[in-house]
Amino acid sequence: MARRPLPHLPAGGGERVARGRELARTAADGARDALHPLITIGRGLRMMAAAGRRSWTHTPKDRRGPALFLAAACLLLVALLPYGPPLLLVAVVGVAGWKGRGRPPVPTGPDEAEVRRLASLYEALVPHFAVPEDPSPLFRHGGEWSTALADHAFDGDGRLTRLRIAYPPYFPDGEPAARARIEQLLQAKSGRGREYLFDWDEEDNLLLMTVLPPLPTDIAAQCFVTAPGESLLGFTDEGAVPRTIPVAAAAGHRDAPPVLWRTGTRSAAPHLLVAGHPGGGATSLLRSLALQALPDADILVVDGGGTGEFSCLAGRTGVLAVECGLTGALAGLEWAARETERRLIEADRALQSGHPAPEDTRRPLWILCDRPGVLGHLAAADGRPDPQGLLQVPLRHGRAARVTVVVAEHLDALGELSEDVRAHTRARVVLGPATPALVEAVLGVPPHTTPTPDVPPGRGYVRLGTAPVLRLQVPATPDPYDDATSEPHRRAVLDLLPPRQQFRRRAYGQDRAYERVPGQEPEPAVGQVPAPLTAEG
Repeated sequence: MARRPLPHLPAGGGERVARGRELARTAADGARDALHPLITIGRGLRMMAAAGRRSWTHTPKDRRGPALFLAAACLLLVALLPYGPPLLLVAVVGVAGWKGRGRPPVPTGPDEAEVRRLASLYEALVPHFAVPEDPSPLFRHGGEWSTALADHAFDGDGRLTRLRIAYPPYFPDGEPAARARIEQLLQAKSGRGREYLFDWDEEDNLLLMTVLPPLPTDIAAQCFVTAPGESLLGFTDEGAVPRTIPVAAAAGHRDAPPVLWRTGTRSAAPHLLVAGHPGGGATSLLRSLALQALPDADILVVDGGGTGEFSCLAGRTGVLAVECGLTGALAGLEWAARETERRLIEADRALQSGHPAPEDTRRPLWILCDRPGVLGHLAAADGRPDPQGLLQVPLRHGRAARVTVVVAEHLDALGELSEDVRAHTRARVVLGPATPALVEAVLGVPPHTTPTPDVPPGRGYVRLGTAPVLRLQVPATPDPYDDATSEPHRRAVLDLLPPRQQFRRRAYGQDRAYERVPGQEPEPAVGQVPAPLTAEG
């Protein structure tokens, strides 16, 4: 069957079609001008209806009946008034016309000051992104900055908060040194004192610079929602972890993204190393972990600093001992090593006989060691072994025996840590101000953001095993017996502590056990440190 040819426009029809389109466009513009009041009133009525619908949706169900009765009473009153309905109609039309009036155009794009800042940043990037051999360079002196800089945003002070940069393909974006030069330049030109995140897209040759907001510091110690075997180290950025938990903060209840550390037999990083400057929050993190572990575990605390920061734990249910001296630390860590071996032997016997492991071997044991380098100095001066050597067995076999070791040390004393502590603490935390090189030395990889020189206590970075580096804010867990602690924080920590009991520690023999003698003690007042436990025998 033959195809019918398509109709053709007659000769000279193009001019008639163009003239017809122009007439139609003119008629449409005229109709729009003539109907502009009706269009404005209609837009206003639509906006008023949407506002009424939102108000009705947000009104509680128990108040909808009285609201309808009040509206019906008002309409009846208007209907009874002389000229009430016409006046009501005029008022509604007037309000709709006012609501639907044309909005003034919102200025888009950067202003003059922002354009100068972008142009200056573009000129500063020219020496790093331009080569003489490029016939059509993306970056050149006196070039147009809009061809390379896009997706820019500024804060109220006129400083950049977001910028996307398109760089040439020949730039060596895979070299850390080349990246570091660009990041340092952008940080200097955009404003120091803020934390920047640089996202390099090597496939599309794009660099996205984002200013990260500070992590909230209003979350204090509390009962966090975690699974068995999980401990909360702190909180991080939104979207950095695929999970949120409800928390109570100063501004009210909300959901926050946590950094959860899994311990026990299924953990890939069963031991933790916390490094930080004095006042950085390392001791607060150890107190927070102790409060979370106490309901289901036994804890042995070795306070190498001897400052009494863990005195609130002394004599509590589940706390085996709080050792501050060299003799007690050596005895406690020696007992922990023997206890780890005993657990391994008992679990192996039960496994060979086909029975479950004994109950006393399944209860987790935590060893919190704060500043072991100080105890090492004291031991060397007294001619005694380094207490860190006694951590070898819990570190190497702690995962199978449900023994968790947490070591905290100052950044300037990391060289005093033993080789076993460095090798087996695969979970790392750095708190306080630190340079990128120092963070990389502790975590094994450089930080993903630019550290700032001034940070609040408990702010830092965390890396669990081979996972990516995350920003971290430790929940506020101060010493409740410190005079400088605020009353809400003091009460939050005291509410989490288990009841106090009289503990009598037997002389360290072969069993290295602790004997509990029930008996309540009064809670010490603020600033008062409980009396130390005495060893018998």
